[in-house]
Amino acid sequence: MSYPTIVFSGRTFTPEWMQAEVERLCAGFEAAGVAHGQTVAVMMRNCPAYAALILACRRAGIYFVSLNWHCKPPEAAFMLEDSGAAMLFVHEDLLAQVLAGVPAGVALVAVPADPAHPLPDAVGRATRWGDFGVGAPPMAPRPRLHFGSVQYTSGTTGKPKGVRRLALAPELRDALELESRRIGRIASGIAPGVTAMLCAPIYHSASTMYLVQACDAGATLILEPAFDALRTLQLIERHAVTHAYLVPTMYRRLLALDAAERARFSVATLRHVASTGSPCAPEVKRRMIDWFGPVITEAYGASETGYVTFIDSPTWLENPGSVGQPLGPALLRIVDDAGRTLPAGEIGAIYVRQPAMPDFTYVNNQAARDAMEQDGLVALGDVGYLDERGFLYICDRRTDMIISGGVNIYPAEVESVLQGMPGVADCAVFGIPDEEFGEGVAAAVQLRPGAELDAARIQAFLREHIANFKVPRTIDFHAELPREDTGKIFKRLLREPYWRDQTRRI
Repeated sequence: MSYPTIVFSGRTFTPEWMQAEVERLCAGFEAAGVAHGQTVAVMMRNCPAYAALILACRRAGIYFVSLNWHCKPPEAAFMLEDSGAAMLFVHEDLLAQVLAGVPAGVALVAVPADPAHPLPDAVGRATRWGDFGVGAPPMAPRPRLHFGSVQYTSGTTGKPKGVRRLALAPELRDALELESRRIGRIASGIAPGVTAMLCAPIYHSASTMYLVQACDAGATLILEPAFDALRTLQLIERHAVTHAYLVPTMYRRLLALDAAERARFSVATLRHVASTGSPCAPEVKRRMIDWFGPVITEAYGASETGYVTFIDSPTWLENPGSVGQPLGPALLRIVDDAGRTLPAGEIGAIYVRQPAMPDFTYVNNQAARDAMEQDGLVALGDVGYLDERGFLYICDRRTDMIISGGVNIYPAEVESVLQGMPGVADCAVFGIPDEEFGEGVAAAVQLRPGAELDAARIQAFLREHIANFKVPRTIDFHAELPREDTGKIFKRLLREPYWRDQTRRI
């Protein structure tokens, strides 16, 4: 196993430091009785300890579940119970935020947000990070999990679904791992000797994959706790960054900087910028290529499938708006509502498969997994078309899912909370254009007769139950919501005024 050099908050964490932390954590897992194939959960901001946990879980043959650190108790409780997590590693300043949702049987390890200044008081039943595994015997060798993450995603029901890779037969494992690494190297560009930067949250599946690629290559990784446009430029120049993971929201914030300020910093060392997670407006991508050079790449895929298409800058300039051609052995098919394969140029549901990744199931929800498959390919909820040369273009989404700043937000989840608020008769949540985040969250609300609520009170109520980034910034009140004869709300009619003058639909 290779170990990276991580630069974080002005400190350098050496491969030797990482190896020692991984060995300590593995010893702690063994001492705590966390067996091969069990699951532990992580709710932390970006930091070197997060990377150490991921590497330790892989070495120990343990699945890890990354929780968004904005989670509130009901959200955390569902994922911890559904995944069967034995332990939760959580930044100590986030414990109070989530503690009420941690099941009694889940062991807690409190990780200092600032190792130099940990909180003075231990938190109840939590073990402190610095004590975990100390003095325990080394972990006995275990089969390693290459595909060891359980990523929680969701669908139109709003119920989170945990994507878990199926175990491979031993005779297939090595070949598939080699192929998946090859695909990952194409998408990320990472190889031994590079200096990579990651400032997106590790809890995103794409960020996790990027981190693992850097670790496997023994690369130098500039890891940031959060994205800041000006600081990103400073660090690229200071550390001669060659590779970076950025998403379209970050592009917009970089481009929003004053031109003179942007010109102060050199980005000439960059050789590969990876981007996934949300659509990038063509005009934004073109401006980034003009600025950074032909180093901007894009990959399309999902937690379920991994990367299935890829496109670099020169190819994109010849095929603007495309998300690329199949990556490696990936399979793509465009299908109509009757399940028939459509010819080039016709829009339909996008079905994909990436044979370089093991098949998957949804934890405790095989029915949902079965429902999305057709002839060995799975639907990701998007619609689009293939041109004559096999380039994929995404036109819209079948579901109502909102992608805001690369984060999936599921309207049904927000609606289910909002419908429980006193005074609310009905509601609909949907995505609207947002210059910074690509899409923003909006809600249309129908009040009960005599109820007196305003947007601020509704937002305050929602913040008590769901992560803040899911709370609609725009709330409109309607005397009656438009409905079909069946009672289903016409979200299309609610969305249309916001999207009418847009050249894109997602």
